[in-house]
Amino acid sequence: MPADAPQDRAIPGALSIDGLVIRRAGLVTLLIGIAGTVIGGVAQGPKGAIAGVLGTVIVLVFFSVGQFVLGAVLKHNPQNAMMVAMMLYLAKIGVLLVLLLVLQSATFFAPKVFAAVIVCCTLAWTFAEVWVFSRTKVLYVEPGGPR
Repeated sequence: MPADAPQDRAIPGALSIDGLVIRRAGLVTLLIGIAGTVIGGVAQGPKGAIAGVLGTVIVLVFFSVGQFVLGAVLKHNPQNAMMVAMMLYLAKIGVLLVLLLVLQSATFFAPKVFAAVIVCCTLAWTFAEVWVFSRTKVLYVEPGGPR
């Protein structure tokens, strides 16, 4: 390999699988969250809108952070990727459950709208993530790497 060749063999301008997941799943989740916020606002007033925004932000933050962590693990220790992915998933669902239980009697927003938006956004992210992974070809062998 020439001395001036880049060490990273990624295609210039191409997004990593993590970037694709965050962009596409994030966009789908945001759109579903906006729809849920509008429906919550119409049905429950300002409390419904607050609940929709809060639910959407929580799901986007949780799942984006999880994707960043998983991407870092995949780059540095791919052998542990499945274990980390399962632990991240369980942690996200567990924290979301705790939030739902703690905030179910909150009075500053509509808890039912909050729960519905979280469930819808979580399903949207998960389906979009599966769609991205099913449509994207990921090299598992580095071209020109050691044999």
